[in-house]
Amino acid sequence: MLTMFDYPDTLFGFLLQILTVAIPLLSAITLHEVGHGWVAKCCGDPTASMMGRLSLNPIKHIDPMGTLFVPTLSYLLGGMVFGWAKPVPVDFSRLKKPRRDTILVALAGPSANFFLAIAWLVTFKIFSTLSPSLLVTFLMQMAVVGAWTNVVLMIFNLLPIPPLDGSRIIAALLPKHWQEQFEVIAPYSMILLIILLTSGMLHFDGILYAARELLGWLSSI
Repeated sequence: MLTMFDYPDTLFGFLLQILTVAIPLLSAITLHEVGHGWVAKCCGDPTASMMGRLSLNPIKHIDPMGTLFVPTLSYLLGGMVFGWAKPVPVDFSRLKKPRRDTILVALAGPSANFFLAIAWLVTFKIFSTLSPSLLVTFLMQMAVVGAWTNVVLMIFNLLPIPPLDGSRIIAALLPKHWQEQFEVIAPYSMILLIILLTSGMLHFDGILYAARELLGWLSSI
């Protein structure tokens, strides 16, 4: 008997399932946050670097709720695994060209996910040429999860809804007096996002469709 990931129905198989999801998710959110911090440093704000957040160590970026509880709960409930990391600190007042650099910093996270998705697709193609084995199966299925996770995370974060990266891009493009009004909802943005997600007002169908189309295009290159 095999599990949903085609692993043996044993404790070892269950551990492989966890790793198949955990490794891509942790790498996705870690690279996403490091991307923000690294571009911010290049644009004049060393805050993330000074606080040790330009690290590839996932522990540095773990948010107890978003990185541990929510992904575990969504996995156990059989839905799409969803989560987030602790945002890297960015002092936008220290950026050299605030409007331009705010956009660059916001785009850095989704861009990191885009290139990581490509890396996972390449990994899948390489191991798909090898003889079948448990290790090959593990790496191929982890690559599939990794590609999906990064593309969905990229698209989701580009939505113009606070506190997502897309809202930062929109805010930076708005006239200054509109920016100030836009920032009024910032303290309540996470609550707003949770309400949209839990109420069903924000549907994932469109995101999944876009992710499927983008992955299909990338796979055909």
